[in-house]
Amino acid sequence: MDFGYTIIYVENVEATLDFYQQAFGIARKMLHETGGYGELETGNTTLAFASFSTLEEMGKQPKPMDAGAPSFEVAFTTNNVAKAVETAVAAGAGLVSAPQDMPWGQVVAYVSDINGGLVELCTPIAA
Repeated sequence: MDFGYTIIYVENVEATLDFYQQAFGIARKMLHETGGYGELETGNTTLAFASFSTLEEMGKQPKPMDAGAPSFEVAFTTNNVAKAVETAVAAGAGLVSAPQDMPWGQVVAYVSDINGGLVELCTPIAA
């Protein structure tokens, strides 16, 4: 079995795709003509977004995310965490925690996306 998708439910899929492109430099792969589903170019595992209304049509009750009380995070690796944080904040991300050197050798920072989702920006973990 392969891990294919992570789908995050948001109010506005197109605005979220635009934000991720500006804040993290990730290209849009597609936006469905209904605007209710879209994907980013993230390699072998797709990071996708679906609208609350799409989920509600399936009988679900989505809740907004809260970076202060997260149930998950999205993590992006970079060799320059400080610059990545600066770019993300300039694009509208909220600073959750500034870059910190971790005991295991990574530099890690956190921002919140425009939906309140927690996003980790970190250096790659050394093998």
